[in-house]
Amino acid sequence: MPIVSSRSYHHGDLRAELLRHAEALLRRAGVDGLSLRQLARDTGVSHAAPSRHFRDKQALLDALAVAGFERLGETFEEAAATGTLLDRLRAMARAYLRFAIDNPALLALMFARKHRQTPAIEEAVTHAFATPFSMIADGQARGEVVPGDPRRICLSAVAALQGLAAFVGSGFIPAEEADSLFEETVTHLLDGLRPRR
Repeated sequence: MPIVSSRSYHHGDLRAELLRHAEALLRRAGVDGLSLRQLARDTGVSHAAPSRHFRDKQALLDALAVAGFERLGETFEEAAATGTLLDRLRAMARAYLRFAIDNPALLALMFARKHRQTPAIEEAVTHAFATPFSMIADGQARGEVVPGDPRRICLSAVAALQGLAAFVGSGFIPAEEADSLFEETVTHLLDGLRPRR
């Protein structure tokens, strides 16, 4: 059922509202079902209104990817706020898994590269992963993490969590097993990050 709003929008407010509705539409209909015309109907604005903020569907996909990476970065920052290195890594892993399970369509858009590589997207990606990359590098400097490229170490961990999220989201792993499998996955990841004596 379309969401119709009677309030008037200011320039910045409409863009944010359009992105919110676009993400809901993405969740419901996928990338193929996402259109500026449907977005206008769902938001309760004229058919021309979305094109003032997104010149075409590709620009909308790009903006959704940026918004997704910005939210992911905020999620990492919040999860890594306090605790030991291992506590913070575990909290970030749990936060990433929750983000991935809660936002499968958005995450697929973010990582499937259905968007273009624009400076805004590159900046959002860099910012999103700044916290985990710097945590790995800090851990290496203190001798708590194996040597290596912090980016590659972090991305291999994210790939494992992404795989777990895909298994849970598809039903391959029953939801009731997700927590225990998460703990096992993180334990294996953290054991792999510890320096070998």
